[in-house]
Amino acid sequence: MRRVLFVSNGHGESAIAERIAQEAAALARAPLGLDHLALVGVPQAGGPLTMVGPRRSLPSGGLVAMGNVRAFARDLRAGFAGLFAQQVGFLRAEGSRYDAVVAVGDAYALSLARLAKRPTIFVGTAKSVYCAPYGRWERRLLRKASRTFVRDAATAERLRAQGVAAEAPGNVIADLTVTDGAAAPPAAIAILPGSREPAYAEALVLTRIVRALSGGVPATLSIAPGLDPERFASALASDGWSVERQSEGPVAFTARFGEHAVFGWQGPAGALFGSAAIALGQAGTANEQAAAAGLPVVALDDDGPPGGRRRRESWYRMRQRRLLGEALVLVRPDPDAGAAAVQALLDDAPRRARMGAVGRERMGPPGGTRAVALAVVEVVQA
Repeated sequence: MRRVLFVSNGHGESAIAERIAQEAAALARAPLGLDHLALVGVPQAGGPLTMVGPRRSLPSGGLVAMGNVRAFARDLRAGFAGLFAQQVGFLRAEGSRYDAVVAVGDAYALSLARLAKRPTIFVGTAKSVYCAPYGRWERRLLRKASRTFVRDAATAERLRAQGVAAEAPGNVIADLTVTDGAAAPPAAIAILPGSREPAYAEALVLTRIVRALSGGVPATLSIAPGLDPERFASALASDGWSVERQSEGPVAFTARFGEHAVFGWQGPAGALFGSAAIALGQAGTANEQAAAAGLPVVALDDDGPPGGRRRRESWYRMRQRRLLGEALVLVRPDPDAGAAAVQALLDDAPRRARMGAVGRERMGPPGGTRAVALAVVEVVQA
C-alpha cells in the first residue's frame, strides 16, 4: 500500500490536511495509507487520516511568529523543546515508510517535512503578497519541494518571477466553506471565537456585542473541533444568558438573553455562512473562510485578555487586515463599539456586497484542494 504523511502546523491547517486526504483517497486507483503528524495541537481523530508521532497542546496554539517572544517563552515552559526534538526524531526515523509527504502551513512545516527525505508537496496557507511575502530563505526552501501550491494567483506570480515553480489553482481555505449539506440554524450573525483556549473568553466578548444590538438579532456560535461545548454553555450561563442544553445533533445549546438568541453550533463552520449576513470573529482560518464565502468580517483590534485594558492591535490581526483588506472591519473591544459596527453593516446591504466581493477576490476561488489531491496521487503512483 502506498503511504502519505501529512505534516501540519495549525488548527486550520489540520482541517485542510483532512480535506486534501479525503480527496486523495477518492481519486487514487488503490487504497492509500494516510497518516497525519500534527506539529501543533491535538486534532480530533477520525476521517481518513491516522494520527501518528508525538503531539501536544501548547499555550500559543502555534502563534509564535513575528517576534512574539512571550508566546514562545510560554511554549518553552510547556515543553516545546522536548516536543520539537521528538518530532524531528520521528520524521528522521519513520520518513522512509512513506511515498510522499504533504506539508500544510508555512516554511516551518515544510522544513520539518523534508527531514523525512521523501518527495514533498507544499501547501502554503500562511503567506501572501497581500500581507507577508515569502522571504529569501523561505523561497530557497520552496524550490526544494516537488510541488508548491500557494493561496492566491498574485503570490504564485511573484514566486515564479523569483524562481519558484508555484501554482495557485484555487485556495484550499475557500474549499473549507463547502459542507456536506449540514444545515445550521438561520442566523444573521456567525460568531467565530477561534479554535484555541482563548475562544471561551472571546465568546463572552462577542456575545456581549450581540446582546448590545437593538432588536432580537439571532446569532450562531461556531464551536471548533476539540473545544468543549459545555464550557461555552457554562460561560454564557455565568454571564447572564439562559442556556438550554441539547444532547443530540450539531446544535449543542440555545442561549437566550431577552429577545436575543445564540445557538451553539458543533457542525462545520462553512454551514454557518449560507444564512448569515456578517461574521463576527476573532478566529484565524474561520475568519478567512467567512471572507471567502462573501461575508463581511468584524473583528476586535485587541489581543489582550477579554475585559482587560485595550492593547495595540496584535500582529496576527494586523496580518489579517492586510490580507482581507476592505472585507474586514476592526473595532474597539467593547460591546457598544462592536454593536455599532455590526448594526451599521446589517443596515447597509450595498456595503456588505462590496465587502463580500473584496473578500472573495482576496481569498481566491475554491478548487485548490482537488488540485493538491491530484498532485499527491500523481506523486505516489509515479
